[in-house]
Amino acid sequence: MRLLVIDDDVELCSLLKEYLQREGYNVKAEHDGRRGLEEAQSGGYDLIILDVMLPGMDGFEILKRLREVIRTPVLMLTARGEDVDRIVGLELGADDYLAKPFNPRELVARIRAILRRAEPGANRGRVEANGVVLDPGTREIRMDGHPVELTTLEFDILEQLMRSAGREVSRDELMEGLYGRKATPFDRSIDMHVSHLRKKLGGDRIKTIRGVGYQFVRSPETEVET
Repeated sequence: MRLLVIDDDVELCSLLKEYLQREGYNVKAEHDGRRGLEEAQSGGYDLIILDVMLPGMDGFEILKRLREVIRTPVLMLTARGEDVDRIVGLELGADDYLAKPFNPRELVARIRAILRRAEPGANRGRVEANGVVLDPGTREIRMDGHPVELTTLEFDILEQLMRSAGREVSRDELMEGLYGRKATPFDRSIDMHVSHLRKKLGGDRIKTIRGVGYQFVRSPETEVET
C-alpha cells in the first residue's frame, strides 16, 4: 500500500515514515502544499494523510481540488480542539480526521479502517431499495437509473443503511462499522455525512430516528416517525 503524507513538519514526517514503513506501508512525504497536490494528483496512492496548515496551499484547498478529480481516501490532520477544521474537512470530502498530537498506533488504526472500507466489495452482493441501486463490486450508485457521485465514506454509510433498510441503525453501529469505535457526544461526523447523502439522494430516503440514529426507507410509501 502506498501512502502520501503532506505535512510541513519535517521531523513528524520522518517519524511517521519510519513508523508506517515498519507497518508495511510504502510512504512518501511532501512538505509544501502545491507540491503535495501535484504529487497526489499524479495518482498511484492508496491513501493521503493531509495536514490542514501548509505553506503554499492549505489542506482544505488541496482536498477541494483533489475531490474534483480523484476519490483517493484522505485522512486530515487537525489541531486539537479545532472543531471547525474537522467540520470543513468532512464537508469537503475527507474520510476521517485525527487531532494533533496523536498516538502513531491510533493513526495506523485509522488508516487500516479507511483502507478496509475502500476495498472493492466483490464478495458482497449489490443491494436495491427505494429506487437506489448500490454495487459494492464497482462502488457505483444509481438512483432512478442515474449515476450518483458519492465520497468513499458516504458510499460506506449508505451501504450500511441500505443493507438494514427498514431497520433503525444507531450512530454507534455506524461508527463501529466505519471507524471501529463508538460515537462520542462531540463527534458529529456521521451526521455530517448523512446530511450530504440526503442532499444527493433526496430527503425522503433517509430518516432520522430521534434518540436512536437513522433508517433507510424501503419504499416511497413507507412512513417513519421522526
